[in-house]
Amino acid sequence: MLAVVRSIPSGRVATYGQVAREAGLGRRARFVGRVMARLGGSSGVPWHRVVRAGGEIAFAPGSEEYRKQRALLESEGVTFQGRRIDMLRCGWQASLDELLWGPPPA
Repeated sequence: MLAVVRSIPSGRVATYGQVAREAGLGRRARFVGRVMARLGGSSGVPWHRVVRAGGEIAFAPGSEEYRKQRALLESEGVTFQGRRIDMLRCGWQASLDELLWGPPPA
């Protein structure tokens, strides 16, 4: 699952459910959310690129965590329409190669 999150490119986002499906976890979006919540800041996993199914940040609007995630996403060029991310423009879909072999080397 963390490999899937690491493969989300800068400027793109995926939903918790999408990460679960692509990691072979079926419909375990909440499990993905719990794992993302427990990651340390130095994990190197771009946790901020994973959002709710509706394209919203899961943290409470106005909270410090919400502001941090939104700032990280905006610094990568992710666009918002109010509190929702423009998923047509910024949503990520893994290529078949990425799904089979993993992300390309950095």
